[in-house]
Formats: sequence, structure tokens, C-alpha cells
Amino acid sequence: MTLLHAFAGIARALLPPWLQALLIFLVIVSLGLFLQRFVTGFLGRRPADWHPFLKHAWQRTRRLVRFMLAVFAAGMALQLVPLSSRQQDVMARIFLALFIVQMGWLAIVVANIAMDRYAYGLKLDSADDLMARKAETQLRILRRALNVLLALLTVGFALMTFDAVRQFGISLFASAGIAGIVAGVAARPLFENLIAGLQLAFTQPLRLGDAVVINNEWGFVEEIGSVYIVVRLWDWRRQVVPLSYLFQTPFTNWTRSTSSIIGSVMIYADYTLDMDKVRTRATEIVKASQLWDGQVVNVQVSDAREQVIEVRILASASNSGRAWDLRCEVREKVIAFIRDELPGGLPRVRREDFRIVEEPVRPLPQAH
Repeated sequence: MTLLHAFAGIARALLPPWLQALLIFLVIVSLGLFLQRFVTGFLGRRPADWHPFLKHAWQRTRRLVRFMLAVFAAGMALQLVPLSSRQQDVMARIFLALFIVQMGWLAIVVANIAMDRYAYGLKLDSADDLMARKAETQLRILRRALNVLLALLTVGFALMTFDAVRQFGISLFASAGIAGIVAGVAARPLFENLIAGLQLAFTQPLRLGDAVVINNEWGFVEEIGSVYIVVRLWDWRRQVVPLSYLFQTPFTNWTRSTSSIIGSVMIYADYTLDMDKVRTRATEIVKASQLWDGQVVNVQVSDAREQVIEVRILASASNSGRAWDLRCEVREKVIAFIRDELPGGLPRVRREDFRIVEEPVRPLPQAH
């Protein structure tokens, strides 16, 4: 300790104050970063199942810890620099603003970690995960809304510590008038989507992972943002839909109340098709499939047209993806059965031959 005091005394005697402050700043920041890297390395060497949420929380706080370390080091270093009363007042306001930013950032991190902890227990990979997807959808929307709100409050309080900015804000609000009206009209689509996002979070017309049909395009809800959703279509394209559109235009949600869904297969055949054999074989195909959930299987003639009849086969599955695969499997095997076992039942076009009979021309009667 005596050597440390002696070294500090020599440094104060030989180095100018600004250089002393810089050295103090660098030393504190270096030690803090070294300690942070040591903790990160320690957590990284632990097994994957060793407190995974603790590792996640540490990763969430890394940037905040670095910011707090830099503010602390700057405060310690400035104590060595001689400042005038005016300069001290300015630095005090700056550090007050940094402290407000630090507390706001801390509130955002704590809120996000709490929501992550809640979402960590959700099981989104189960067959029927409606409750989990409902909670995850609400969390994502509320997370974005809360982050924006806390960020705006933090920036606002931080700027209000400076007299010039506070006076500017007061005069700006006092003279808002027409400019505020114009800005409100211009920002109307943004506000509509933000309000629609809150409605979506609480009313839940759709959730993450739902199978939906929007604009005649079928896909899964992949992402829900503050003002839009992203639908991953069946061919891996992405459809971006504004949230306000969902409350103004009807759309289809295949998994609104349950993940289970009934798939339909349409087969067109001739009127001579033996429906008893087709019904028996189609039922056997569905029951033998591993994609069937054991609930619904039905075979009916759903329509009769001029040339063909429409055979509808219904089969249920645990989710929309398995229902699609089940429909394809049933369609292929039923068509193969009709082709191989009942070829007369395939669609045919009938034509009637009309023969034109020519009669001999009779002479017209002559006038007497």
C-alpha cells in the first residue's frame, strides 16, 4: 500500500492532471473489461446445460456493464482535472444525463430479462402449443412497446437536464399548432399500426406459428413486429402485411382455436366408379398413415357435374403441416388405386355419332 501511494505521489508530481485522468480512465476500463472477459470465458467453458438462462442474462447485460464502467471511470478521472465552477456545473449536468440514460437502460434490460425468463419456460415445439404461442405473441409485442416507451422517457428526461434543451422543448410545444396537426396526419398510418399491434396482443386473432391465408397466399406467421407481420409462404417467400390491414380485411386462420385441422382431397372420376370400393380403400389408406391423428376420416360424393363426379375425402391431422402431407399421400394412393384396380372409373368424355340420312329429291308437282 505504501508503494502504491508513493507511485501515485510520483505520478501526480511528474504528470499533468489531464494525463493522470487519462491513465486512471484507461486503468479502470482495462481492469473492468478484463474481469468481464474472464466471467464470459468462465461461463463459455461451462456445459451447455449449466444454467443456460444465467448465460443468456449475462449476454444481455454486457453492453450495459461496459457503459456503466465507462461512466464510472470517467467520473473518477475527472476528479483529478481542475475545473472552473462553470465547467463543473456543465459536467454535473452531463453526468446527470448519463446517469438517467444508465438507469433507463437498466430498466429496459431488467424488463427484457424478466420477459425472457417467462418465455424460457414456454414450449413452442409441442404438437398443440396454442397457449405457448399466444404468450409468445403477447410478449413480443409488449416487449417492443415497452422498449420504445422506456427509451423515449429516458431520452426525454436526459435532455431535460439541460436548460437550453428544456427551453427549446417548451417553446416548441407552445408553437406546435398547425405543425402538430400536419405531423399527426402524416403519422396516422404509423399510429394506426401501433394501435393495431396492441389490439393484436390482447385479442389474438393470430399468433406466432399460425397457419393463415392472407391475400390468397397460404403460409405461417413467422414474425410479428410493431407495425407489421411477416408470413412465411409455402414456397419460402415472405409476405409483409401491415397490422392495420389485418383489422380491415378478412383473412383465414387455420389454427385459431386448435392446431388440429381437417384436410380435404378432391378426386374427379366417371359416373361408373364403384364408390364402395373407393370408400373402403381410401379409409384404409388414411388409417394406415402415420400422419393421421385418429379422429376424422370420411369419403363422400360432394358434387355431380356434366362429365364427372367429385369425390371428397376428409382426413384430420395434428397440425397444418402434417395435414398437407397427409392430403398429398391420400391423393396419390387413391389415384393409383383407381388407375390400377378400377380403370373404368377414370374420367371419360363420351361422344354420340349422328348419321345424316339423305332422302331422294322429289319432283315438284306440275301445274295443269
